[in-house]
Amino acid sequence: MTKASYLVIVESPSKAKTIGKYLGPDYTVKASMGHLRDLPKSTMGVDITGGFIPEYTPLSGKGDIISELKKLSAGAKAVYLATDPDREGEAISWHLKELLNLPDEKTRRVTFNEITQKVVQASIAEPRDIDYCLVDAQQARRVLDRIVGYELSPLLWKKVRRGLSAGRVQSVATRLVVDRENEIRAFIPQEYWTLEADLQCNTGATFTAIYYGSPKKRELKNEEETQAIVDDITGKSFTVTEVKHSDKKRSAAPPFTTSTLQQEASRKLNMTPSRTMSIAQQLYEGVDVPGEGTTGLITYMRTDSLRLSNEAMDEAAAFICARYGKNYYYGKHHVFKGKSGIQDAHEAIRPTHIELDPESIKDALTREQYRLYKLIWSRFLASQMANAVYDALSIETECAGHIFRSSHQSLKFAGFMALYEEGRDDDEEAIGSPLPELKAGDTAIAKELRPLQHFTQPPARYTEATLVKAMEEQGVGRPSTYAGIVSTIQDREYVQKTDKKLAPTALGEVVTGLMMEHFHDIIDVEFTAGMEARLDEVEAGKQNWKALLAEFYSDFHKEMTAAEEALQGTRLKVPDEVSEEICEVCGRNMVVKVGRFGKFLACPGFPECKNTKPIVEKMPGRCPKCGDTILKRKSKRGYAYYACQKGAECGFMTWDVPTANDCPVCGQTMFKKSGKGRMKPFCINEKCENFLPEDKRGYYKKGEEKDSEKPAKKTKKSTGGKKK
Repeated sequence: MTKASYLVIVESPSKAKTIGKYLGPDYTVKASMGHLRDLPKSTMGVDITGGFIPEYTPLSGKGDIISELKKLSAGAKAVYLATDPDREGEAISWHLKELLNLPDEKTRRVTFNEITQKVVQASIAEPRDIDYCLVDAQQARRVLDRIVGYELSPLLWKKVRRGLSAGRVQSVATRLVVDRENEIRAFIPQEYWTLEADLQCNTGATFTAIYYGSPKKRELKNEEETQAIVDDITGKSFTVTEVKHSDKKRSAAPPFTTSTLQQEASRKLNMTPSRTMSIAQQLYEGVDVPGEGTTGLITYMRTDSLRLSNEAMDEAAAFICARYGKNYYYGKHHVFKGKSGIQDAHEAIRPTHIELDPESIKDALTREQYRLYKLIWSRFLASQMANAVYDALSIETECAGHIFRSSHQSLKFAGFMALYEEGRDDDEEAIGSPLPELKAGDTAIAKELRPLQHFTQPPARYTEATLVKAMEEQGVGRPSTYAGIVSTIQDREYVQKTDKKLAPTALGEVVTGLMMEHFHDIIDVEFTAGMEARLDEVEAGKQNWKALLAEFYSDFHKEMTAAEEALQGTRLKVPDEVSEEICEVCGRNMVVKVGRFGKFLACPGFPECKNTKPIVEKMPGRCPKCGDTILKRKSKRGYAYYACQKGAECGFMTWDVPTANDCPVCGQTMFKKSGKGRMKPFCINEKCENFLPEDKRGYYKKGEEKDSEKPAKKTKKSTGGKKK
């Protein structure tokens, strides 16, 4: 590196590649590959008595990267720390400064809300100092979580089960799921009735009217009340008392924040929050686009702001008018007001180049990248489009003093709905059946009266999307933490997902019960939300982070001491999960146990019956050798493979995943590659003309050469096509 050159450090190689394209030859861009130092794994790593001083150590395996960056920074005129524009990114930059022993005069901090040539060059031209308030806020969060985890986890080991761990915010998220489950269990259905009347006009036209009131709105609670109305109106004519036509407008949803992106990707794309953020990170850092090179496609994806730049809204306006016509444009900048208390550090999530529509760059993206980019691109553009307009018609009819109502909506002008419509967690609003043209005074007769009994339904279990929404609404966590929280509570087996719904496990309920009894503040939603607000104050420079920790620890330590005394000599039992598997020795339903090597099935009759067996998952399809069931198993190293349930008697096994699809030629079960990517099913029957050889079953990443001119890396030979 020459004396006139500069070093730019980012987190990832893809981000380095994108930024390097926009800077001249005087800049060397290197990736730190994420964090380079952290609190040690084996000890607390925080000197509590000495004033909450954290002890940071270099991460294992990062020695070579640290050495290279030290060498490059020593010869650089200045070092630009270009990590992500949030608390964690600021902390990574600070850790880099400390690790590399960078003097203040040589350190430059730059951030990019979007990785485009204009923004990158402007940021490099106007660097700033490291924001130590941001760093302190991140350190406070890290130390808080370390204290809770390292002091609470051993208690859980002793009182519940070895290997358990506790988290500050994760415990609250688990409580939300447990509380919802308790609401469902405690729910008592309430009976109610509706009354529908199929009416026929003088013209012969028919429509359905629903009982409203007598004449004020009234809820029918039982069959007797409903039958009394039926008796009143049977054989009598209905008179139209009011016909109302109106235009009903519907506005576009605002552009995405982190929370709403995770919710919508879950609803529409079936992506988990963690997967959503991983793919969004790729789009932010840059993708190779033909004719454009490596290009950052979206703005920074960890944000709670709805703010959009005037330049972005101007570009959207021009695009909408050119593609859809002026009547589809909102008419002015559509500005959305964010919730109070948001950080508003960045713009909402939007495309960086509106002209790069999803279809034009589809071939440059993986399937997941394309689907998520299309979602973000469409949502942003729709936010600047005109309202949708419905023609709403409502008809009120009266019979024997009882009021019935009918309504229908028909789309009059699509507006933003020509491009995008927001997903919903609840039922769609009914638009009703088409209604005949009537006027006040017209009469009709009832062809059929339908009294219908209903019962109120319990609240729905959380999905990943609605749990993120609940955390955001209650102030639990921040945009950068939602995905990690949802993943962690499932990884720790406190919560399980079945048919997209989250339910607490027996373990999750036991641990939550212990926490609620002995650690009220840690598990309290309002306390956790308040702590998030105080961390925001640290970020704003209004609160000293070590004073915050001292105040928290004083109360927490008292709770720890009291809990240890109260639970002395006590061990909480986690109820066994009963399976449908029958013990072939004694006939009991086997239960799920946890051992050194994970879960297994055991007979509850132990020690009289000591029968155990591994847990296996039945897969779709049939064994291609004998036609029997295929089971999913795990190797000693934890890798999933698929084998015939007859085991060695048949001998079939493969790393490829069996599918529910049959080959259209030979009828045998088709398989697909494991992992992410283009996973098109293929036939493995060598005698079939549709057979796909093993070397053609994979998929190529973008930019990968297909002619394989480079010598391939040596790999161990494996059965059935494990991805190399």
